[in-house]
Amino acid sequence: MNNNILTKKKLNQIGFAKIGKNIFISKNVTIIGANNIYLGNDIRIDDYSIISAKNGKITIGSKVHIGGQTYFGCSGGIEIKNNVNISQGCKIYSLSDDYLKIYKNKPCRIKGKVTISNNVTIGSNSVVVGKCKLNDGSAVGALSFVNKDLKKNSLYAGQPVSFIRKRIIIK
Repeated sequence: MNNNILTKKKLNQIGFAKIGKNIFISKNVTIIGANNIYLGNDIRIDDYSIISAKNGKITIGSKVHIGGQTYFGCSGGIEIKNNVNISQGCKIYSLSDDYLKIYKNKPCRIKGKVTISNNVTIGSNSVVVGKCKLNDGSAVGALSFVNKDLKKNSLYAGQPVSFIRKRIIIK
């Protein structure tokens, strides 16, 4: 048994809203607001990731891998569906300031649910900023900035992301 993974007993003590089977979370993961975190089956969360759900809800489906040093800011809500790979160092924010707009001398907020649909891959060190949907089968290249909805079965990359081409799905 891997000594760096939280035991089933410890996982149950954390107080998740829901917890499925085959959950592998590193002891070095920081979890804030466990009562707002819903976990499906077959999930792995690697070292030094942070899930901050104190002011929002996150739902993680089944067969999901979250690479190390990933951050989730869940104030506007995050939904991760099934068969998703989020590479190391990614940041997902469902609440952010919009520095292009100012309201009464204060930055405006961009707040909204981030949805990561089925069979999505997000490359290393990418950033996803709230109120956007990464549709089924979309893929994001490393070091990308996602601030809009992504089309189904398509490859994107860049800052901000741009459409590269349709993905070839082999069945």
